[in-house]
Amino acid sequence: MAYDAPGVITDDEAIRDFLIRYKTWAVVGLSSNMARPAWGVAGFLQGHDKRIIPVHPKAETVHGERGHALLEEVPDPVDVVDVFVNAELAPEVTTQAVAIGAKAIWYQLGVVNDDAVAMAVDAGLRVVVDRCPAIEWPRLIGA
Repeated sequence: MAYDAPGVITDDEAIRDFLIRYKTWAVVGLSSNMARPAWGVAGFLQGHDKRIIPVHPKAETVHGERGHALLEEVPDPVDVVDVFVNAELAPEVTTQAVAIGAKAIWYQLGVVNDDAVAMAVDAGLRVVVDRCPAIEWPRLIGA
């Protein structure tokens, strides 16, 4: 069952709108390691007309997009910060997401941190927790 807390988007229609609306996704934890879930999800998003921006300490180019070591180094506006890091790091990523003016934050499956979620909600970000866009897209929108 998906994470449910005040301010977190859990309604299918709202998640569908989220997936359709936001075009630029900074994927925190995305590296060139094809065995990692972030690599596959980023490719999925890119295949559905989303711009992905890799954010990883190695700042690698992934799926043809130049990487950045930190969110604050991303020169373009970011709609969604997609969080693929350990849940203990989620508050730090959330602070950075707020600082860069992201509109929303998506905490991937298993990335559940109540403090980070509360920070994001309090900052006015649209928030999805413990879900994966590569699972939700086919379920709510189709192939």
